[in-house]
Amino acid sequence: MSSTSQKHRNFVTEPMGQKPVTDLAGVGEVLGKKLESQGFDKAYVVLGQFLVLKKNKDLFQDWMKDVCGANVKQSSDCHQCLADWCDEFL
Repeated sequence: MSSTSQKHRNFVTEPMGQKPVTDLAGVGEVLGKKLESQGFDKAYVVLGQFLVLKKNKDLFQDWMKDVCGANVKQSSDCHQCLADWCDEFL
């Protein structure tokens, strides 16, 4: 695993529960509000989309760009966060 943020490490060490979307690595307040406005208000809802896209990084990054305007780093961080969470809990 590449070097990750504290936010990433915190996310992948706990069950998903009702975590807000802003708990995901790469998702701050601005992207969080955009995701919430599209119905992606919880981290588990974004996880669902991640799984629908079969954990494919390119598809997930394209989806994040389309839905909330995430840049490559933001969407890559979010993808890695969810992938690592899945490795830990699924």
